[in-house]
Amino acid sequence: MSSSSSMNKYWIPHLDIHKKVIQSELQYYLGPEATVRPFTREGEDGFLITTPGPCLSDEQIDDICIKSKEMWERQAAARASSGSSSKPLKRPLHAPVTISKAGSSDSSRRRRNDRRRNETRSQRDDRR
Repeated sequence: MSSSSSMNKYWIPHLDIHKKVIQSELQYYLGPEATVRPFTREGEDGFLITTPGPCLSDEQIDDICIKSKEMWERQAAARASSGSSSKPLKRPLHAPVTISKAGSSDSSRRRRNDRRRNETRSQRDDRR
């Protein structure tokens, strides 16, 4: 195995690439010493490829993207046929909601004000 100093490192974005596909195909394209792992570069998710030679060509990346799309389609078909689509998502696709921020002083007052804002006038009148 080559020393890490003689290895080239390349980053590619994860867009349209399934992790299992790139992991299974990488050594086919770049040789047995090539490795890939998830990696975030400047806040963008992708893959870090380590190889003794050049990185993937455009054609190889296109092939991985096509195989990834096929993998996602197979997974979707398997979910549809198993009837699991009625199960709730483990992690619903929602924008993050700020619960608290460092340095906030009185969160209970803010919660009380938020609750009042969300109530209708009739609900407040009923409480009186």
